Amino acid sequence: MNFLSKRLFDRYFSNAAMASVFSDTGRVQGMLDFEAALARAEAHVGLIPQAAVAPIEVACRAELYDFAELAEAIAIAGNSAIPLVKALGKQVAATDQTAERYVHLGATSQDAMDSGLVLQLRQALALLEADLAPLAEALAVQAERHVDSVLPGRTWLQHATPVTLGMKIAGWLGALTRHRQRLSELKPRLLVLQFGGAAGTLAALGEQAWPVSEALAEELGLALPDQPWHTQRDRLVEFAALLGLIAGSLGKLGRDLSLLMQTEVAEVFEPSAPGKGGSSTMPHKRNPVSAAVLIAAATRAPGLVATMFAAMPQEHERSLGLWHAEWETLPELCRLVSGALQQALILLPGLEVDATRMAGNLELTQGLVLAEAVSIALAQRIGRDAAHQLIEQCCRQSLAEQRHLRTILGDNPTVCAQLNAAELDRLLDPGHYLGQARRWVARALAEHRALSI
Repeated sequence: MNFLSKRLFDRYFSNAAMASVFSDTGRVQGMLDFEAALARAEAHVGLIPQAAVAPIEVACRAELYDFAELAEAIAIAGNSAIPLVKALGKQVAATDQTAERYVHLGATSQDAMDSGLVLQLRQALALLEADLAPLAEALAVQAERHVDSVLPGRTWLQHATPVTLGMKIAGWLGALTRHRQRLSELKPRLLVLQFGGAAGTLAALGEQAWPVSEALAEELGLALPDQPWHTQRDRLVEFAALLGLIAGSLGKLGRDLSLLMQTEVAEVFEPSAPGKGGSSTMPHKRNPVSAAVLIAAATRAPGLVATMFAAMPQEHERSLGLWHAEWETLPELCRLVSGALQQALILLPGLEVDATRMAGNLELTQGLVLAEAVSIALAQRIGRDAAHQLIEQCCRQSLAEQRHLRTILGDNPTVCAQLNAAELDRLLDPGHYLGQARRWVARALAEHRALSI
């Protein structure tokens, strides 16, 4: 039942391509790619016969192996490499018994598993970058489109001073730009070979250890690190932390959008589509179903990231249990973030905006959202404290009498002695109290475009 439930939700919470990378086939193929590359590297330096390479390479295809049998063997062996290498040896021996002697020579299980994982992560990174770039561009387009679309700013879920939708979207864009920069920066640290043998010394390969390491790294297209990292997991944890950051920023986007979609607000909406966001009983419903995935991913990701951090203090040269805790955690993080990105790509390009509703909502407080503007202007004439107290009194009167603040101010002799009607009208126009909103959009767009060149 649990397996069935997970399959039912895969399309909603994950991306099919990312799920494929971290499928059983993807995991096994990553380890087999390591084994094939190891044979080529060792033959290249003359450690094994060149004739042994082809039989090993032919056997390094995931479709040749029974995953159900591997799963049963893993439960006893304690990791996936031990039974896979044994099965690989049998496959090779079936065609060339001599070549079987050279399978996995000098390596340890964790070399195959970690290097195989890094090969999977390289694919995952490509998928993440392929989604982040168009999502950032979609945000840039929307930020530019709505640079002058005024709506209430909201602090503590209450109306504050006016902002623009373009500025809000530029905030979402800025976070994604930084994450794209971080992703690029961590690649050299993450995409590295794991190759240390039994205890990290590669003693089994003698003087050929370093030449084999260099050849193996080249075969796999990975960097050669300063030393094996069997129990130094900072590379993987850095990536996990970045995935958590991406999930959190997408969750912020989803949270903002879902609040803007509330019936009482109704300013911005996910794009509509047949069957999207409906209710099983209420025909009128239009639920933020894509935003829900973004929020769910942001809710689940911190626990997974915490597991990766908790697994860092690994014992000596090979960990007991902590390494094991990573095996499903990091792939799950990748799947979650890919699913959130997929949903964000669905909703952002077709974002629906109700400018009339935004303007109407600005008037809900009958001018009170511009009280700060009046107070600051008046402070230049009568002093800050006196201006603040006077406008605060006018605001209370506006609320008590249910009259627009402009009317209250126009009736107040102290205010009118300092600010004429034209000045009051301008101060209470939301479009004239947007500060640096346009600048923030321009800067976010410039950062995005600089990264996209």
